[in-house]
Amino acid sequence: MSNMSQQRRHIETILRYDGHRLNGKSALPPELIGRSWQRCINEYGLDPSRPRPARIVTQQTLLEHQDSVDELLNVARAGVEQLFTQIAGLGYVLLLSDYRGITVQFLGNKKDDDRLKKAGLYLGADWSEQYAGTCAVGTCIQEQQALTCHRTNHFDSSHIGLTCTAAPIKDPFGQLLAVLDISALNSSRSPDSQNFALHLTQLYARLIEDAYFLRRYRHSLIFKCDQSRELVQVNGQLLFALDEQGQVLAANTAGRRLLSQCKVIGQQCISLPTLLECQWRDILSITYESKDGIRAFRLTGTQQTLFGMLIEPTMNTPYQKHLSSILTDKEESVPSLDCLCADDPAMRKTIRLAKRLRHRDMNLLILGDTGTGKEVLAQALHVSSNRSDKPFVAVNCAAIPESLIESELFGYAPGTFTGGRAKGAKGLIQQADGGSLFLDEIGDMPLHLQTRLLRVLAEGLVLPLGALQPIEVDIRVLAATHCDLLQRITDGRFREDLFYRLNGATLKLPTLNARADKQYLIQVLLKKINPDVRLRADAMSALLAYNWPGNIRQLKNALTFAEAVCAGDEITVQHLPEEFITHHQHLNQTLPEIQPTTHYAAFPENLPQQAEQPSLLDLLQQHRWNVSSVARVLGVSRPTVYRRMVKQGVVQPKNW
Repeated sequence: MSNMSQQRRHIETILRYDGHRLNGKSALPPELIGRSWQRCINEYGLDPSRPRPARIVTQQTLLEHQDSVDELLNVARAGVEQLFTQIAGLGYVLLLSDYRGITVQFLGNKKDDDRLKKAGLYLGADWSEQYAGTCAVGTCIQEQQALTCHRTNHFDSSHIGLTCTAAPIKDPFGQLLAVLDISALNSSRSPDSQNFALHLTQLYARLIEDAYFLRRYRHSLIFKCDQSRELVQVNGQLLFALDEQGQVLAANTAGRRLLSQCKVIGQQCISLPTLLECQWRDILSITYESKDGIRAFRLTGTQQTLFGMLIEPTMNTPYQKHLSSILTDKEESVPSLDCLCADDPAMRKTIRLAKRLRHRDMNLLILGDTGTGKEVLAQALHVSSNRSDKPFVAVNCAAIPESLIESELFGYAPGTFTGGRAKGAKGLIQQADGGSLFLDEIGDMPLHLQTRLLRVLAEGLVLPLGALQPIEVDIRVLAATHCDLLQRITDGRFREDLFYRLNGATLKLPTLNARADKQYLIQVLLKKINPDVRLRADAMSALLAYNWPGNIRQLKNALTFAEAVCAGDEITVQHLPEEFITHHQHLNQTLPEIQPTTHYAAFPENLPQQAEQPSLLDLLQQHRWNVSSVARVLGVSRPTVYRRMVKQGVVQPKNW
């Protein structure tokens, strides 16, 4: 089809458009194109049958537009030049426009100057939608989103050979500052050919936007965070500028989206410690108290973990004086409690509370799923308390038969039972005198024993079975359960008055799967099992990816098994129990998706759906059955590719 015929057909398509449906394949959502076309006709009075020549503003007007974004241009220059070096060889040019659509910076190939200037791909060109019609820059300004305007998406028929991709650059308060655009005079007819261009433009727009944010708030404390601990220092997605009290002064695009999603309302200023369920001290002391300068935080009202670091101001500020006062008041070190976690927000909160309560003569209730380490915490509390030189007695209320639990707990006097000890026996409560009594699975204690335990707690007296006189005892009870005791009270299976006697304070333990310090726990447990054995990376990856229904108890069993079956001093994934190998292989069967880098990368639910990935057979054929090459594409090892081939019945042809 000739160029004239294409233009005529394009004009007819626009004029026939009724606001309902667009035919044909498009890089843009049909409703977005339609909205722009209708704006061009109804609001701007543009006529698709009368193409408009490129408009290049005068030198004086250009200087005025450049002056208005001078600070941004200084920040953006390195990013713009770096992006151009990556796209120039592919036939693209680069434009940076201000928020009004005037090109204030341009990089292109000098040999194409005349063609580029005629097409409007030039310094000083006006790409506002009001003048140029539907186009990447102008429509990006109107829609406030990144987009590719590919060939016939354009309104003006003289632009239908172009492909243009643009992404917005916003200031710290969400106002549009500029638009980054890469364009080409010629391109494939398929809009899918521009997917990579869109992702690359969005990436550099975010880098420029964040560099501008850091420049604007270089005299403030900045909190930088990400979902990945490994990437936060080099590519932290969220930025928050803070005042000396921890209030958020401003945030980048991803940060503002997070604040919006968390719906922190009713506050003129948003407190970062409130948002992250922590104390202001936890944030201020990151650089000085974390080995890698990073700390994990839990997002309020969710189970999402964010890893944060600080970028300190470049000059003296009130924050630095505040920091000095905080660092002089360091948190007390209690080794027996500190060793229970590394950097997990929930555990940090629990351990901090445990430190404050360890010397108090108040009963504590430890809540957590089975296997989360309730008894380990109870022992650490006892060891770190002023009762440490007295007994720690542990009782599993669910493990002792109901017929024996009363005599086990309270003891019995001589002659109480036929076949009993002639001198009677001290019960576990009496054995714990002066120390700590740990009652595990307290929710399973029979009701009639709950009544007797209540008397012990209320009066400090225990009456052995068959005895006439009670015995005075001094104990601190540490009770633990995985049950919902309030529900059991409602069901009539647990005494409400006993609950309040036991619950002087509550210490909560997270599940292993929810903890941000799994790698630390794995290393600590393995060192206790055998300090001479180490985990290879594939084994560590499999353990970190597992969902751990049995929590720390299951982890300990898995490591004990792996240490027993490994022949040397290194545990590989093949040494783990079968369920871990199966889980690891199942994860590897799923071909990895290439996630686009966008302003919203910290929140994957906002990303567009991925196109269907090629099958393993297709990949092998594309790479001429070079297994090493396919393994690199998939990001897995060669043995993994071979295992997939066997599982999927893929056989290499004999002639290869």
